[in-house]
Amino acid sequence: MAWFKRKDKNIQTDQRKDMPEGVWVKVPKTGETIHRRELEDNLWVDPLSGYHFRIGSEEYFSFLFDDGEFEEIGQEIQPTDPLDFEDRKKYSDRLEQYQEKTGQSDAVRVGIGKMNDLDVVITCMDFSFIGGSMGSVVGERIGMAIDHARENEMPLIIISQSGGARMMESVLSLMQMAKTSAKLAQLEEEGVPYISLMTNPTTGGVTASFAMLGDFNIAEPEALIGFAGPRVIRQTIGRDLPEGFQRSEYLLDHGFLDFITPRNKIKGKLTQLLKILLHKYEQ
Repeated sequence: MAWFKRKDKNIQTDQRKDMPEGVWVKVPKTGETIHRRELEDNLWVDPLSGYHFRIGSEEYFSFLFDDGEFEEIGQEIQPTDPLDFEDRKKYSDRLEQYQEKTGQSDAVRVGIGKMNDLDVVITCMDFSFIGGSMGSVVGERIGMAIDHARENEMPLIIISQSGGARMMESVLSLMQMAKTSAKLAQLEEEGVPYISLMTNPTTGGVTASFAMLGDFNIAEPEALIGFAGPRVIRQTIGRDLPEGFQRSEYLLDHGFLDFITPRNKIKGKLTQLLKILLHKYEQ
């Protein structure tokens, strides 16, 4: 049956069902569209262009942990508003808004489980929660993850995805850089492996602390990684930046990264690197 019919001299279309929202997703790199289910099956990577969509802890945990099974710790640590901070809205109200919007209590989660039969602690940041900014809760949960890895001699993986320090907590946020770095030094002294995985974006205080302190520092393709953003640097030095500046490929070429690994190969790569490190520390 045709979906249009002629009435007098005009063509009128029969009423059709609207396409459900979110079924097709636009790929920023190419402008093409792809079916959402195909993206999900491919770990949110466009199979044609290789563009890596940003995903969060729920997705990373689902494919890194065997059968997606893990025990979560640190959820009892909840954010507060110690400075009674207010800009366009109260920080306490902003926290409630993002908790309701994302279903997360803060910008990082810690899972304990097996990855290809290896016992691991995986800490993953969520950019969807206030830009993955590092506040007191983020630092405390990461510190808890490091302590658990050290005390139980379990390899640690931290997946970074952050816009930097959380300004609403001022110096309390900046203190997390020193705290997490000091705890990682203790982890190294105990000979427990740590791998840092940087995703898009990894910037600010996160880059200046735990994200760059791994036994191996690896990244996803085309991830933005740096301290200050390209726009700020360009304004500061008053000149154009090299093409691809601060992308993971640029950092690999200049010695800041050890590997760039596509998302569908990350689990295997992490397992391979951890086995190398475990063998090294056992010697």
